[in-house]
Amino acid sequence: MKYFAAAEEDRRLDPASRRHLRGEFVRLSDGVTHYELSGPDGGPVAVLAGGLTVPLAYWDGLAEQLHTRGVRTLACSAYGRGYSDRVRSRYDEALFVRQLAELRSELGIDGAVHLVGTSMGALVAMAYAAEHPDTVATLTLAGPAGLIRQHLPPHRVLANDRLAGFVARRFGRRLLESHLGHNVRDPELAARLTAMVLDAYRYEGSLFAFFDTLQHVPLSGRADRFRRTGDLGIPALLLWGADDQVTPIDQLDRARSLLRPEQCHVIPDCGHMAPLERPGEVAERISAFTADRAQKEAS
Repeated sequence: MKYFAAAEEDRRLDPASRRHLRGEFVRLSDGVTHYELSGPDGGPVAVLAGGLTVPLAYWDGLAEQLHTRGVRTLACSAYGRGYSDRVRSRYDEALFVRQLAELRSELGIDGAVHLVGTSMGALVAMAYAAEHPDTVATLTLAGPAGLIRQHLPPHRVLANDRLAGFVARRFGRRLLESHLGHNVRDPELAARLTAMVLDAYRYEGSLFAFFDTLQHVPLSGRADRFRRTGDLGIPALLLWGADDQVTPIDQLDRARSLLRPEQCHVIPDCGHMAPLERPGEVAERISAFTADRAQKEAS
């Protein structure tokens, strides 16, 4: 799909616009990445891989809860999201895996990390684990994409660059807002989420990044990715919101049989975005799982 800037995108990301934004910025091979490395010094590091639309602020509640449990966190906005660059290249899993690997290397994070992925970020996390298995101590997937029916434009639309570009320009923001409305149960939290995401979508190239990702990161038909991840032997934790409307709970048993996680938990009264909706419970599950794994390896 040809790069474009939508009519609503009235800002540009550059050093001047980033000067007053929170967090840190680093230039990697594909562009500038917005990140935050925070939490207790010397603690085990959890790398947080976000989903299709969300910026790093999505992780704030979970990061705070993990910090109280002694876990250090590295969160970043994937290219095209938040305040990371809108790159003029293909938005595929290889791009996002490369971003995580280069960021980890640039920040000098040694040793295996606890990798956490949500929604599309779970697919990125699994792809990262396949390429860099020795750097992943545990893998946590929350409401993973890959086994769902499509809720967004079908493949026959996205397969045609000209048609995909037309849909993106004409209906892109409406489709984005509709997608965001299905993610969480609480209306007040849904409004905050939408405001958080749409603020960053005022930057030029955001809708292009969203639709190009839909073209090149399949969100269904990924059973083999789950199966191959299970074959890696990396200790895995699977979390799912009981009321998930994006990656419905009826996919849980299939995901569990393919991934073969050591632990699996359903979070009650929770929609698609468990790390955002139930940060305390998700943090407790992750910290207990990683501590248990560390104890087993030490004994």
